[in-house]
Amino acid sequence: MKKRNKYFKVGYWIFVCAVLCTGCSKERSTEERIAVEDAKEEIKEGKKEQQEIESGNVSSEENTKDMEDDTEDMAAEPEITQADWSEYFNGLNGTAVIYDASDRHYTIYNDELAADRRSPCSTFKIISSLTALEHGILVPEDSARKWSGEVFWNEDWNKDIDFSEAFRTSCVWYYRQLIDDIGQDRMQKELEKLQYGNCDISDWEGQLNANNNNRALTGFWIESSLLISPKEQTEVMERIFGENSEYSEETQHELKQVMLVTEQEQTDILIYGKTGMGKVDGIVIDAWFTGFAETTEGKLYFCVRLGRTDGMNVSSPLAKEIAIQIVSDYDIRYN
Repeated sequence: MKKRNKYFKVGYWIFVCAVLCTGCSKERSTEERIAVEDAKEEIKEGKKEQQEIESGNVSSEENTKDMEDDTEDMAAEPEITQADWSEYFNGLNGTAVIYDASDRHYTIYNDELAADRRSPCSTFKIISSLTALEHGILVPEDSARKWSGEVFWNEDWNKDIDFSEAFRTSCVWYYRQLIDDIGQDRMQKELEKLQYGNCDISDWEGQLNANNNNRALTGFWIESSLLISPKEQTEVMERIFGENSEYSEETQHELKQVMLVTEQEQTDILIYGKTGMGKVDGIVIDAWFTGFAETTEGKLYFCVRLGRTDGMNVSSPLAKEIAIQIVSDYDIRYN
């Protein structure tokens, strides 16, 4: 019904084009004759369907309504449901967001914190990896970087390291170098393309980070100028891994390889993500786990963030644990 008014127009113009292409020649090629015959059939079909509308079998109002319904469906905002997931947080100050792409539905716990922009910390390694992979700056099979010899607090960083291990151990010095290789102009364009929070990389060196003054261990993404909300994190994940992603399948595949949560490999749901943690004056004020899950019904994009909670243990491994439990239970309940 949605196409009834356009058949005649399409057929007419196909016919006109066919005639123009053949000109006044007395002999037409097989292809030209077929084109003309097809055009005639389109016109007949269009006339037939137009007659149905005019005869009352299909009203023009119904036809118009169908087209309007389609437009409304495309323009409709995703549905948002508030959830009480306080049992997962056990008194911790935090928020959780799940976006179910199959029915364009958000489920949010603590919507005020879900909209609060904070430093992404090491969850930004998803974005820096994405950018470097997509632009050929990072080649996984030839990605090792040489350790400077400086002894860092994390023993896993005190050696030459490649992309996979750098992502897994969240090696800051590796990503500081990688981001410098990407450069400010390219990084800015990528953040704007992704609509990544406030897109502010003005503190490129990370001098606003009062918790660390070692350039090898800081930057604009660690308690500095760049900020993003938990809800925005889920939106960015869909822009990277969703059906309308503008990124290559190869890039997405390489990212998924390092983001896969290994303990979930043998289950019906696969979870991919990255932790992140930031401190001020030695106190954890941001603990993240964000990513997506592949289920039998489609993808779920998620984010859990924990904020400062005096007297309680706040950490990114705990945020990860909470996120995995919420996403797993969500999948069981709704899928």
